[in-house]
Amino acid sequence: MPRRTATMLASTLMLIALLCAGVLIPVPYAEMSPGPTVNTLGDHDGEPVLQITGHQTYKTSGNLNMTTVRVTSADFRMNLVEAVYGWLDPETKIVPHDTLYPNGTTEEQSSQQNAEEFSQSQESAKVAALKELHIPVKSWVIVSTVVKDSPAEGRLHAGDVIKAIDGTTIKQPADVAKLVTRHKPGQNVVFTVIPVKEQAAAEKAHKTATATQDVTITTKASDDSGPRRAIVGISAGTDHTFPFNIDIKLADVGGPSAGLMFALGIYDKLTPGDLTGGKFVAGTGTIDDNGTVGPIGGVEMKTVGARDKGAQYFLTPADNCAAAAKDTPSGLTLVRVKNIGDALSALKDIRSGDTGALPKCTTKG
Repeated sequence: MPRRTATMLASTLMLIALLCAGVLIPVPYAEMSPGPTVNTLGDHDGEPVLQITGHQTYKTSGNLNMTTVRVTSADFRMNLVEAVYGWLDPETKIVPHDTLYPNGTTEEQSSQQNAEEFSQSQESAKVAALKELHIPVKSWVIVSTVVKDSPAEGRLHAGDVIKAIDGTTIKQPADVAKLVTRHKPGQNVVFTVIPVKEQAAAEKAHKTATATQDVTITTKASDDSGPRRAIVGISAGTDHTFPFNIDIKLADVGGPSAGLMFALGIYDKLTPGDLTGGKFVAGTGTIDDNGTVGPIGGVEMKTVGARDKGAQYFLTPADNCAAAAKDTPSGLTLVRVKNIGDALSALKDIRSGDTGALPKCTTKG
């Protein structure tokens, strides 16, 4: 066989072998891409996203779109060819698999966590919007979760209202850990609670639950690598009672990043006039009960998805501005916001057309 023919044959076989290896060998990466974007002021699957009853609402126009990111599943194993293709595609992002699913997180675990974060974001969005409108909201500290096989299992339950610990009134979730860790492992701590069943019955009857009970729990040492500290095996959170009904109807969405846009949508429906002036505004960002906007993941994918749907402005958490501004989609203005007040101020400028003073994102933040 002539040398040139043999070289070409060997090169071809090598190329085939490399392609086969690229297809067959998995790599530890996952893919992120733009996901659906939904107008919080509009309908989704045939019904309004925001449904408010028991309080006057007002007609709205324009768009206040929440944005999402589509990710590959936890059990999907990307091959080298797919990874290279993703790296070359400007509308996708290839990230280490552990970034999306840390410590071997399963699809079920990830979905559960996203659902819980989405539910909490809705509650915080409602609180933040009503606080901005000076509408009172009743709040209290509750047992959010109980760790399996912990001292608190069977003694406390998710939804129990925590009124006091060792006689000290609980005002915020952080108070719980602070008071428990004053003890040494093995010591008793006394929780004064309203059981979740009593609380639920009172809420159903539109009354305030008052019947408390003391629950004594023996603490144990934490399992982490730091100094030994006393724990009982619960996490604390906040629950609320709203003066009227606010329902958010949006299925197949998870995570906390829609909080800001839900809050703005609620605010718009409860106030006369239009927040957007008919403009197409999208955005993202977590929100807490006080209206503070926090950073999210995948902001580059969300700006692409928003612009593809026609957004002109994108409300961007301040901590995400630098990353988002590195590759801003053409025709989209990134607006920097730290809290709901910043967002409302920006929307005022947008609807008036006076956008010169908008706090725009830069690569420096």
